[in-house]
Amino acid sequence: MDVLSVLLHFIFPIKMLLRLYSFCILMVDVAWVVFNAICATFQAAYELFRPPPLKTVRLETAMVIGSGRGVGRQIAMQLADLGAIVLCIDINHQNNEDTVDHIKLRGGSAASYICDVTRREKIEELAAQIKKDVGFVSMLFYCCGIPSPRSLMTQPPQDIHKTLDLTLTSYFWLIDNFLPEMKTRDHGHIVALTSVAGLSYIKDKMPLSVAQFAVQGLAESLMEDLRINKIDNVHVTLIHIYPFIVNDEYHDVKLRIPSYFGTISPVEAASSILDSVRRNYPEASVPKHLLCLGHLLRILPRRATVLIRDLLDTGVDFA
Repeated sequence: MDVLSVLLHFIFPIKMLLRLYSFCILMVDVAWVVFNAICATFQAAYELFRPPPLKTVRLETAMVIGSGRGVGRQIAMQLADLGAIVLCIDINHQNNEDTVDHIKLRGGSAASYICDVTRREKIEELAAQIKKDVGFVSMLFYCCGIPSPRSLMTQPPQDIHKTLDLTLTSYFWLIDNFLPEMKTRDHGHIVALTSVAGLSYIKDKMPLSVAQFAVQGLAESLMEDLRINKIDNVHVTLIHIYPFIVNDEYHDVKLRIPSYFGTISPVEAASSILDSVRRNYPEASVPKHLLCLGHLLRILPRRATVLIRDLLDTGVDFA
C-alpha cells in the first residue's frame, strides 16, 4: 500500500501538468486564430479602399459556356480584348458564331464549339475535342442558368430535372473534365455565375433557387478542396448576378426602389465580373453592393431577414 500511495502521489501531479499543458496549447491556438481573424478583417476592410492588383489574362485559354447571348457574350468579348484565347461554348450555333465573329472583327482570338451541357456524354466529347485542338484550358466561365428578367416573371415553373442539369449537374461534369489538369499544373481559375436566386428565394421558382443555392455550396466546397490540398494557384470565384439589374433586351422592367437597384448593361456587368475575377476574389456580386446584403441576410434572425426581403422585393412590373 505504501508503494501504491507513492506512485499515486507522483501520477496525479503528472496528469495535472499534462492537462495544464493541453490547456495552454489550446489557449495559444485560440489566440492565434483570433489574431489572424482580426488581421483578415482589417485586410478585407483595407482592400475595400485599396483592392488587390489586377492579374493579366493575356494568352490564357478561357472557356466561356453560354457565350451566345447577354453577359456570357460580353465576358467572351472582353476576355478577348484583354488578350485571352476564348473558346465560346453554346447550344445555339448562330448566336455563338455571331460572338466569335465579333471577337475576330475586334482582332481577338476565338473558336466556336456547340454543346448541350445538360448531357454528360456531350461534355466529355467537347473536352476531348478542346484538349486535342488547344490543349490546356486555364479559365472556365459557366454562364448558363442565369435567367432573364422576363423569364423569371412569365415562364411557368421549371422542370426540376432540366433545371438541376443545366444549373448544377453540368458543373460537376465540367469540373471532372477540366479541374484535374488545373490541379496538376497548379494554375487555373473557375468562375461560377449564379443569379440572386442563390442568395434568396424567388417566388414560384423553387427548382431554380434550390439549384443555385447548391451552386454556391459547390463553389465553396471547391475552395475548401483546393485549400486542404494546398493548391494555391487555382482560384474559384462565385459571382451572384441580380437578373433585374442587367438591362439587356428588356427595357420595360420597373423596380420598386430604382435608386437602390438601378440597371446596368451586360457590358458593365461583364466588366464588373472580370474585375472581380482578375483580383482573385472568392465571391462577388453584380451590382457589388448586393454581396454585403447577402452576407447580412445570413447572420440576421429569420424574422429580420423576412422583413428586409419584403422591403427590397423588386416589385417587378412590365410596362
